[in-house]
Amino acid sequence: MSGNPRIYLASQSPRRRELLHQIGVSHAVLKVAVDETRRSGEAPQAYVARVALDKARAGRGLLGRAHTQPVLAADTSVVCAGEVLGKPAGRDAGLAMLACLSGTTHEVLSAVAMAGAAGEAVRVSSSRVTFRTLTARECAAYWATGEPADKAGAYAVQGLAAAFITRIEGSYSGVMGLPLYETAELLKEYGITVL
Repeated sequence: MSGNPRIYLASQSPRRRELLHQIGVSHAVLKVAVDETRRSGEAPQAYVARVALDKARAGRGLLGRAHTQPVLAADTSVVCAGEVLGKPAGRDAGLAMLACLSGTTHEVLSAVAMAGAAGEAVRVSSSRVTFRTLTARECAAYWATGEPADKAGAYAVQGLAAAFITRIEGSYSGVMGLPLYETAELLKEYGITVL
């Protein structure tokens, strides 16, 4: 969806693009790189909000002042047993994350941020996701599919991991990576209506 985009999306995520398309928001994609290292003592909610805002600012910096369209960015983290789980560094990390999630309820924090001529804003969505108990064989088989390798918490709610989830309280789209209610509210603040 480029041509005449209403916003820029500072994300390469096909899921975020699909979700924006779902609510009828034309956009163009910007490739940004920011340091996503969690700061010492930084609370999980503050962490995802900061990273999302850093991405939006980086996108705005790429565009320069000539562009009037705002930049939207997002960040998602899974919090299990008090630990923030980002994207797994490899197989062992991914299997450890799945073991942490097995048979428990965890929190998914998804922040959405906007940066534009009208200023900056950020919103955070919190959802609770419950996994059934997983066997070591299931975790290994799931990892072997490749799906969890680039996902926060090593799973995709919209993919094969849906078979592991017994309950979601909160925002399904937030667990996917872009909370649409919060996104629509931010867009409205910037004069952009959805649908």
